[in-house]
Amino acid sequence: MKKIEHIGIAVSDLEAANKTYAAVMGKSHYKTEEVQSEQVITSFFEIGESKVELLAATSNDSALAKSILKRGEGLHHIAFAVDNIEAEIERLQSEGFRLLNDQPKKGADNKLIAFMHPKEANGVLIELCQEIQ
Repeated sequence: MKKIEHIGIAVSDLEAANKTYAAVMGKSHYKTEEVQSEQVITSFFEIGESKVELLAATSNDSALAKSILKRGEGLHHIAFAVDNIEAEIERLQSEGFRLLNDQPKKGADNKLIAFMHPKEANGVLIELCQEIQ
């Protein structure tokens, strides 16, 4: 793993959260993007070498909507940049970690992504992400 790529924050109202985080960071988000496979819309802020990703559900049936109902808004995941996502999935599985994805899938911000089950990392959802070449 190379670095923290981004921190994902679950929000109920993306427009309001964008205003809040723009005020906190002193700059606007640089991009919004819908990820249909995850039923979310994302908004990204750059901060140094990392990013903050705000996530809002586009469907009440989405995993994110259910998470917000159960836990409320707040920290959703920490994403780590990797050079070879397939090798990292294999490495983590060989170490005995349970992943939610056996194969990477397309995520936001031109990334391939895979998630590790939060029970494997002290309740924190871990995302692996690799830039799509």
